[in-house]
Amino acid sequence: MNVCVKCCVRMLAVILLLCFANAPRVVAQDQRHVVSVDELSKDTARPAETRQANEAALRQLFSSEQAQQALKSAKIDYSKVDKAVGQLSDEDVARLAERSRQMHDNFAAGRAGSLSDRDLLIIIVIAVLVIALVAVLR
Repeated sequence: MNVCVKCCVRMLAVILLLCFANAPRVVAQDQRHVVSVDELSKDTARPAETRQANEAALRQLFSSEQAQQALKSAKIDYSKVDKAVGQLSDEDVARLAERSRQMHDNFAAGRAGSLSDRDLLIIIVIAVLVIALVAVLR
């Protein structure tokens, strides 16, 4: 019986040594995969900030003087367009915002002379129709 107790004590000592020998590696491994709360909050806020910037670009386009004239000539109320912008999907908002930024860049670069009022009217009416169509289909 004495031999059996010694054998059990030795086995227990070996098991404990193995457990304690692996413990620091497990803790170090876990620390490498921990993401801070700040990083998580930044990652979750980024899509909302992008959407807000895209919506602002669209609203800036539709609030311009030429766009207001185009909306009036197409008999479309700006408040309905503004409401529809908020109902678009993120992808649609991003696509339309990119086009509105391109138009703005063209105006700023002096390439606006190649766009007539008629062309601008057509672009704005198409954008409004896309927004209205998406809003109706939802």
